[in-house]
Amino acid sequence: QVDLVESGGGSVQAGGSLKLSCVASGDIDTIRAMGWYRQAPGKQRELVADITRSGRTNYADSVKGRFTISRDNAKNTVYLQMNSLKPEDTAVYYCKVIISLYVYWGQGTQVTVSS
Repeated sequence: QVDLVESGGGSVQAGGSLKLSCVASGDIDTIRAMGWYRQAPGKQRELVADITRSGRTNYADSVKGRFTISRDNAKNTVYLQMNSLKPEDTAVYYCKVIISLYVYWGQGTQVTVSS
C-alpha cells in the first residue's frame, strides 16, 4: 500500500504564490514519475506538470514560466512552486505517482485564487 499526503493548498490573491508538497510513503520500491494534476469545477482533470526520476520535466502550456515542479528522491517528495497565480488556476490539485506499473493519486488539495 502506498499513501500520498499533499499539503500547501490555500487561498491567495491573483499574483500570489503557493508551494504544494506531496509525500509518498508505504510499500515503495522505486518511484518512476511524479506529477501534479488539477480539476476545476465542471472540467476534466488535466496535467499541470510532471517530472521523471532523472529530473526531466513537462508542463502544461498554461503554467509554463509560472510553475516549477521539483522532486526529492531521498524523501519521496514532489513539489510544485506556483508563482504569478491567476484566478483560472483555481482548482483541486492532485498528486500522481507512478511506482512500477501502478498509479497512485493523492486526495487533492484546494487552491483558490481570487481576483
